[in-house]
Amino acid sequence: MAREAKVERKDKRIIVENVRRVLLKEYLMSETRRAGFGGLDIQRTPMGTRVSLLAERPGLVIGRKGSAIKSLTEAVERQFKFDNPQIEVQEVESPALNAQIMAEKLSNALERGWHFRRAGHSTVRRIMEAGAKGCLVVIAGKLTGQRHRREKFKAGHIKYCGEPRHLWMDLGFAVAKLKPGVIGVTVEIMSPRARLPDEVEVKQPSAEYVAAAEAAAAEAAARASESASVVEATPEVPIVATAEGEEPEEAEPLLPLDEADDTAKKVKKGKVATKRLKKVAKEVKELGVDVDVGAEGGDET
Repeated sequence: MAREAKVERKDKRIIVENVRRVLLKEYLMSETRRAGFGGLDIQRTPMGTRVSLLAERPGLVIGRKGSAIKSLTEAVERQFKFDNPQIEVQEVESPALNAQIMAEKLSNALERGWHFRRAGHSTVRRIMEAGAKGCLVVIAGKLTGQRHRREKFKAGHIKYCGEPRHLWMDLGFAVAKLKPGVIGVTVEIMSPRARLPDEVEVKQPSAEYVAAAEAAAAEAAARASESASVVEATPEVPIVATAEGEEPEEAEPLLPLDEADDTAKKVKKGKVATKRLKKVAKEVKELGVDVDVGAEGGDET
Protein backbone atom coordinates (compact mmCIF):
# COMPACT_ATOMS: atom_id res chain seq x y z
CA MET A 1 0.00 0.00 0.00
CA ALA A 2 2.80 2.39 0.82
CA ARG A 3 4.42 1.72 -2.55
CA GLU A 4 1.13 2.36 -4.39
CA ALA A 5 0.61 5.58 -2.45
CA LYS A 6 4.13 6.70 -3.34
CA VAL A 7 3.47 6.04 -7.04
CA GLU A 8 0.22 8.01 -6.87
CA ARG A 9 1.99 10.93 -5.24
CA LYS A 10 4.69 10.86 -7.90
CA ASP A 11 2.13 10.78 -10.69
CA LYS A 12 0.23 13.62 -9.12
CA ARG A 13 3.42 15.67 -8.81
CA ILE A 14 4.20 15.13 -12.52
CA ILE A 15 0.68 16.14 -13.54
CA VAL A 16 0.78 19.28 -11.40
CA GLU A 17 4.17 20.27 -12.86
CA ASN A 18 2.99 19.79 -16.44
CA VAL A 19 -0.21 21.76 -15.82
CA ARG A 20 1.84 24.60 -14.34
CA ARG A 21 4.08 24.67 -17.41
CA VAL A 22 1.10 24.76 -19.78
CA LEU A 23 -0.46 27.65 -17.83
CA LEU A 24 2.87 29.51 -17.94
CA LYS A 25 3.07 29.03 -21.71
CA GLU A 26 -0.45 30.38 -22.20
CA TYR A 27 0.28 33.38 -19.95
CA LEU A 28 3.51 34.28 -21.77
CA MET A 29 1.81 33.77 -25.12
CA SER A 30 -0.90 36.26 -24.24
CA GLU A 31 1.56 38.77 -22.74
CA THR A 32 4.03 38.68 -25.64
CA ARG A 33 1.56 38.40 -28.50
CA ARG A 34 2.57 41.75 -29.99
CA ALA A 35 6.23 40.72 -29.96
CA GLY A 36 5.54 37.52 -31.93
CA PHE A 37 5.63 34.58 -29.50
CA GLY A 38 7.58 31.74 -31.13
CA GLY A 39 8.01 29.11 -28.43
CA LEU A 40 9.01 28.37 -24.84
CA ASP A 41 11.55 26.13 -23.14
CA ILE A 42 11.62 25.58 -19.36
CA GLN A 43 14.63 23.99 -17.65
CA ARG A 44 15.43 23.42 -13.99
CA THR A 45 18.92 24.43 -12.86
CA PRO A 46 20.66 24.46 -9.46
CA MET A 47 20.35 28.25 -9.46
CA GLY A 48 16.59 28.22 -10.20
CA THR A 49 14.32 27.92 -13.21
CA ARG A 50 15.52 29.08 -16.62
CA VAL A 51 12.81 30.11 -19.08
CA SER A 52 13.94 30.54 -22.70
CA LEU A 53 11.46 32.61 -24.69
CA LEU A 54 11.55 32.82 -28.50
CA ALA A 55 10.18 36.03 -30.00
CA GLU A 56 10.12 37.65 -33.40
CA ARG A 57 10.80 41.10 -31.90
CA PRO A 58 12.66 40.61 -28.59
CA GLY A 59 12.90 44.34 -27.98
CA LEU A 60 9.21 44.53 -27.12
CA VAL A 61 9.61 41.74 -24.55
CA ILE A 62 12.64 43.33 -22.86
CA GLY A 63 11.24 46.86 -22.82
CA ARG A 64 13.02 50.11 -22.07
CA LYS A 65 15.98 49.45 -19.76
CA GLY A 66 14.61 45.93 -19.09
CA SER A 67 11.48 47.13 -17.31
CA ALA A 68 9.09 44.85 -19.20
CA ILE A 69 11.07 41.69 -18.61
CA LYS A 70 11.52 42.53 -14.89
CA SER A 71 7.79 42.87 -14.38
CA LEU A 72 7.23 39.68 -16.36
CA THR A 73 9.72 37.80 -14.19
CA GLU A 74 8.05 39.01 -10.99
CA ALA A 75 4.62 37.98 -12.29
CA VAL A 76 5.88 34.50 -13.17
CA GLU A 77 7.40 34.02 -9.72
CA ARG A 78 4.32 35.34 -7.96
CA GLN A 79 1.58 33.56 -9.93
CA PHE A 80 3.20 30.24 -10.85
CA LYS A 81 5.47 29.72 -7.81
CA PHE A 82 8.67 29.05 -9.77
CA ASP A 83 11.92 29.18 -7.81
CA ASN A 84 14.06 32.15 -8.89
CA PRO A 85 12.86 32.30 -12.53
CA GLN A 86 15.31 33.69 -15.09
CA ILE A 87 13.73 34.67 -18.41
CA GLU A 88 15.99 34.67 -21.47
CA VAL A 89 14.66 36.22 -24.68
CA GLN A 90 15.99 34.91 -28.01
CA GLU A 91 15.24 36.19 -31.47
CA VAL A 92 13.77 33.81 -34.05
CA GLU A 93 16.14 33.46 -36.99
CA SER A 94 13.48 32.71 -39.62
CA PRO A 95 9.93 33.68 -38.56
CA ALA A 96 8.44 32.10 -41.70
CA LEU A 97 9.67 28.66 -40.52
CA ASN A 98 8.20 29.01 -37.02
CA ALA A 99 4.77 27.36 -36.89
CA GLN A 100 3.52 29.33 -33.86
CA ILE A 101 4.41 32.71 -35.37
CA MET A 102 2.78 31.84 -38.70
CA ALA A 103 -0.37 30.61 -36.93
CA GLU A 104 -0.60 33.91 -35.03
CA LYS A 105 -0.16 35.91 -38.23
CA LEU A 106 -2.82 33.86 -40.00
CA SER A 107 -5.30 34.38 -37.15
CA ASN A 108 -4.58 38.13 -37.22
CA ALA A 109 -5.24 38.19 -40.97
CA LEU A 110 -8.58 36.46 -40.46
CA GLU A 111 -9.54 38.93 -37.74
CA ARG A 112 -8.69 41.82 -40.07
CA GLY A 113 -11.20 40.51 -42.62
CA TRP A 114 -9.13 38.46 -45.04
CA HIS A 115 -10.93 35.65 -46.85
CA PHE A 116 -9.85 32.31 -45.39
CA ARG A 117 -8.75 30.88 -48.78
CA ARG A 118 -6.63 33.90 -49.61
CA ALA A 119 -5.05 33.87 -46.14
CA GLY A 120 -4.41 30.11 -46.22
CA HIS A 121 -2.80 30.07 -49.67
CA SER A 122 -0.63 33.12 -48.93
CA THR A 123 0.59 31.53 -45.68
CA VAL A 124 1.51 28.27 -47.45
CA ARG A 125 3.29 30.14 -50.22
CA ARG A 126 5.28 32.21 -47.74
CA ILE A 127 6.34 29.15 -45.75
CA MET A 128 7.47 27.22 -48.84
CA GLU A 129 9.40 30.23 -50.18
CA ALA A 130 11.32 30.33 -46.88
CA GLY A 131 12.74 26.86 -47.65
CA ALA A 132 10.45 24.46 -45.77
CA LYS A 133 10.18 20.89 -47.05
CA GLY A 134 6.44 20.88 -46.48
CA CYS A 135 3.63 22.59 -44.60
CA LEU A 136 0.01 22.00 -43.65
CA VAL A 137 -2.48 24.73 -42.70
CA VAL A 138 -5.86 23.79 -41.22
CA ILE A 139 -8.60 26.38 -40.67
CA ALA A 140 -11.66 25.13 -38.78
CA GLY A 141 -14.80 26.97 -37.70
CA LYS A 142 -17.75 28.88 -39.16
CA LEU A 143 -16.06 29.99 -42.35
CA THR A 144 -18.93 30.79 -44.74
CA GLY A 145 -22.10 29.93 -42.85
CA GLN A 146 -23.59 28.66 -39.62
CA ARG A 147 -22.23 25.18 -40.14
CA HIS A 148 -18.76 24.27 -38.95
CA ARG A 149 -16.23 23.57 -41.73
CA ARG A 150 -12.64 22.49 -42.01
CA GLU A 151 -10.33 23.62 -44.82
CA LYS A 152 -6.83 22.28 -45.42
CA PHE A 153 -4.02 23.91 -47.40
CA LYS A 154 -0.86 21.87 -47.89
CA ALA A 155 2.27 21.77 -49.99
CA GLY A 156 5.46 19.73 -50.12
CA HIS A 157 6.19 16.68 -47.99
CA ILE A 158 4.23 16.14 -44.76
CA LYS A 159 4.64 13.43 -42.11
CA TYR A 160 1.54 12.48 -40.13
CA CYS A 161 3.01 9.86 -37.78
CA GLY A 162 6.18 8.11 -36.70
CA GLU A 163 9.54 9.35 -35.50
CA PRO A 164 10.12 11.81 -38.40
CA ARG A 165 7.00 13.70 -37.31
CA HIS A 166 8.28 14.10 -33.73
CA LEU A 167 11.74 15.13 -34.92
CA TRP A 168 11.08 17.44 -37.87
CA MET A 169 7.46 18.67 -37.74
CA ASP A 170 6.84 21.98 -35.90
CA LEU A 171 3.29 22.59 -34.66
CA GLY A 172 1.59 25.91 -33.95
CA PHE A 173 -1.97 26.78 -32.94
CA ALA A 174 -3.86 30.07 -32.67
CA VAL A 175 -7.47 31.26 -32.39
CA ALA A 176 -9.13 33.98 -34.45
CA LYS A 177 -12.15 35.60 -32.79
CA LEU A 178 -14.80 36.66 -35.34
CA LYS A 179 -18.45 37.67 -35.07
CA PRO A 180 -19.86 34.25 -36.10
CA GLY A 181 -17.55 32.53 -33.59
CA VAL A 182 -13.98 31.49 -33.04
CA ILE A 183 -11.86 29.93 -35.80
CA GLY A 184 -9.01 27.57 -34.94
CA VAL A 185 -5.82 27.83 -36.97
CA THR A 186 -3.28 24.98 -36.99
CA VAL A 187 0.04 25.24 -38.81
CA GLU A 188 2.53 22.36 -39.25
CA ILE A 189 5.91 22.93 -40.88
CA MET A 190 8.59 20.40 -41.82
CA SER A 191 12.07 21.75 -41.15
CA PRO A 192 14.44 22.30 -44.12
CA ARG A 193 17.05 20.28 -42.18
CA ALA A 194 14.80 17.23 -42.09
CA ARG A 195 16.44 13.96 -43.16
CA LEU A 196 13.90 11.27 -43.95
CA PRO A 197 14.69 7.53 -43.77
CA ASP A 198 14.32 7.09 -47.55
CA GLU A 199 16.88 9.77 -48.40
CA VAL A 200 20.25 8.22 -49.33
CA GLU A 201 23.33 10.36 -49.91
CA VAL A 202 26.06 8.96 -52.19
CA LYS A 203 29.44 10.44 -51.27
CA GLN A 204 32.23 10.91 -53.82
CA PRO A 205 35.41 8.87 -53.16
CA SER A 206 38.36 10.77 -51.76
CA ALA A 207 41.64 11.25 -53.62
CA GLU A 208 43.47 8.85 -51.29
CA TYR A 209 40.89 6.11 -51.91
CA VAL A 210 41.12 6.59 -55.71
CA ALA A 211 44.94 6.42 -55.61
CA ALA A 212 44.87 3.23 -53.50
CA ALA A 213 42.32 1.63 -55.86
CA GLU A 214 44.43 2.46 -58.93
CA ALA A 215 47.57 1.02 -57.27
CA ALA A 216 45.71 -2.20 -56.40
CA ALA A 217 44.40 -2.52 -59.96
CA ALA A 218 47.90 -2.03 -61.43
CA GLU A 219 49.33 -4.68 -59.08
CA ALA A 220 46.58 -7.14 -60.02
CA ALA A 221 47.24 -6.55 -63.75
CA ALA A 222 50.97 -7.18 -63.26
CA ARG A 223 50.30 -10.44 -61.45
CA ALA A 224 47.92 -11.55 -64.20
CA SER A 225 50.52 -10.88 -66.94
CA GLU A 226 53.20 -12.82 -65.01
CA SER A 227 50.93 -15.83 -64.57
CA ALA A 228 50.00 -15.75 -68.29
CA SER A 229 53.70 -15.79 -69.34
CA VAL A 230 54.40 -18.76 -67.02
CA VAL A 231 51.50 -20.71 -68.51
CA GLU A 232 52.74 -20.12 -72.07
CA ALA A 233 56.26 -21.34 -71.22
CA THR A 234 55.19 -24.70 -69.70
CA PRO A 235 53.94 -27.55 -72.01
CA GLU A 236 50.38 -28.52 -71.65
CA VAL A 237 49.98 -31.79 -69.80
CA PRO A 238 46.46 -33.11 -69.33
CA ILE A 239 45.69 -33.76 -65.72
CA VAL A 240 43.08 -36.24 -64.59
CA ALA A 241 40.80 -34.94 -61.87
CA THR A 242 40.97 -37.01 -58.69
CA ALA A 243 39.10 -37.12 -55.44
CA GLU A 244 39.81 -34.54 -52.76
CA GLY A 245 43.05 -35.22 -50.87
CA GLU A 246 44.69 -37.30 -53.68
CA GLU A 247 47.45 -36.08 -55.99
CA PRO A 248 46.40 -35.49 -59.60
CA GLU A 249 47.63 -38.08 -62.12
CA GLU A 250 48.80 -37.42 -65.62
CA ALA A 251 46.51 -38.75 -68.34
CA GLU A 252 47.81 -41.53 -70.59
CA PRO A 253 48.91 -40.35 -74.05
CA LEU A 254 46.61 -41.15 -76.95
CA LEU A 255 47.59 -44.09 -79.20
CA PRO A 256 48.33 -43.65 -82.91
CA LEU A 257 45.49 -44.12 -85.36
CA ASP A 258 46.71 -47.54 -86.64
CA GLU A 259 47.15 -48.99 -83.17
CA ALA A 260 43.80 -47.59 -82.17
CA ASP A 261 42.17 -49.39 -85.11
CA ASP A 262 43.87 -52.68 -84.16
CA THR A 263 42.90 -52.52 -80.58
CA ALA A 264 39.35 -51.41 -81.27
CA LYS A 265 36.67 -54.03 -81.17
CA LYS A 266 35.24 -55.33 -84.40
CA VAL A 267 31.98 -53.82 -85.40
CA LYS A 268 29.13 -56.23 -85.74
CA LYS A 269 27.79 -56.48 -89.30
CA GLY A 270 24.29 -57.33 -90.38
CA LYS A 271 23.28 -59.65 -93.25
CA VAL A 272 22.46 -56.79 -95.61
CA ALA A 273 25.80 -55.12 -94.98
CA THR A 274 27.63 -58.42 -95.63
CA LYS A 275 25.88 -58.90 -98.96
CA ARG A 276 26.72 -55.40 -100.11
CA LEU A 277 30.34 -55.83 -99.07
CA LYS A 278 30.63 -59.07 -101.10
CA LYS A 279 29.12 -57.37 -104.13
CA VAL A 280 31.60 -54.50 -103.91
CA ALA A 281 34.51 -56.94 -103.54
CA LYS A 282 33.39 -58.85 -106.68
CA GLU A 283 33.18 -55.63 -108.73
CA VAL A 284 36.65 -54.63 -107.58
CA LYS A 285 38.10 -57.99 -108.65
CA GLU A 286 36.51 -57.67 -112.09
CA LEU A 287 38.23 -54.32 -112.52
CA GLY A 288 41.57 -55.98 -111.79
CA VAL A 289 42.44 -53.83 -108.84
CA ASP A 290 44.30 -55.51 -106.00
CA VAL A 291 42.50 -54.23 -102.94
CA ASP A 292 42.18 -56.06 -99.64
CA VAL A 293 38.49 -55.85 -98.90
CA GLY A 294 37.29 -57.98 -96.02
CA ALA A 295 34.19 -59.69 -97.25
CA GLU A 296 33.75 -61.83 -94.22
CA GLY A 297 30.82 -60.70 -92.20
CA GLY A 298 27.84 -62.02 -90.43
CA ASP A 299 26.70 -61.49 -86.97
CA GLU A 300 29.44 -61.98 -84.43
CA THR A 301 28.64 -63.19 -81.01
